Amino acid sequence: MIEFTDRAIEILRRSHEAAKRFNPEAWIRVIRRGDSVEFALAEGPDGADQVVEKEGFRIAIEQGIEGVVAVREPHDQLFVRPSGSDPAQGEVVDAEGH
Repeated sequence: MIEFTDRAIEILRRSHEAAKRFNPEAWIRVIRRGDSVEFALAEGPDGADQVVEKEGFRIAIEQGIEGVVAVREPHDQLFVRPSGSDPAQGEVVDAEGH
């Protein structure tokens, strides 16, 4: 299961809106890169991806990725932390960036 912090929803919504200006069919896709995950623009989901539509954006999540999508500073870096864990060091905990 995948969850989102309020700040992550805001960042993903803005990113999706910006990408759609250049490609109306743009998706945000979460994929594994070694021991971490990467958020990238894509033409669409892969066949096995979990598709989530949420508050102004759609995201494709590679099969097997679970946890909480969150944001850390600096520069609004998206990452996934384990479900039920405390906020990570440097994590922005609300939609206003605090």
